[in-house]
Amino acid sequence: MFRVGLTGGIGAGKSEVSRRLAAQGAVLIDADAIARAMVAPGTPGLAEVIAGFGAEVLGADGELDRGRLGEIVFADPAKLAVLNGIIHPLVGRRMREIESAAAPDAIVVHDVPLIAENKLAAGYDLVVVVDASTRARLDRLVHRRGMAREQAEARMAAQASRKERLAIADIVIDNSGSLAELDRQVRDLWSELRRRADGGR
Repeated sequence: MFRVGLTGGIGAGKSEVSRRLAAQGAVLIDADAIARAMVAPGTPGLAEVIAGFGAEVLGADGELDRGRLGEIVFADPAKLAVLNGIIHPLVGRRMREIESAAAPDAIVVHDVPLIAENKLAAGYDLVVVVDASTRARLDRLVHRRGMAREQAEARMAAQASRKERLAIADIVIDNSGSLAELDRQVRDLWSELRRRADGGR
């Protein structure tokens, strides 16, 4: 098994890269998707979040209001730490379960936003960082995701800096250009991952 850590700042396009790697044949373990599942209605994870932050983080449909929760935690590092203390152990356990079910010769891509922040790089055979300029990321968050500029800036500020992320990268994908250019880079990346995985067996 060849374990890849895939990371990038919010708005860099990490999910675009992870989808393309999954289409190439990677076993994708998406930390954000798992985190959402861990706080679905009726789960112990959601009960813990409500206990920590109050019923105000619930929508009228009983689902977690991620936007409201984000406003709370990304404005207060102490509250973000509380949330991470609830979510990270649940997500980590589920990620290990998925990985243990993968084939021995699989290339397993861990799509994890906070590899740099949580100093996880050493736990992977290789780390891929999806990068884009701060300006491009902010533009995507505001115009494509509909975030208020202040909210987008707060979320970016709560993460590692570009310099910190690039410092842990074995391979960098520059997602400043077109989707066609991204396709080309991901094909090259997949070839390189297969080469390295084959060499390590």
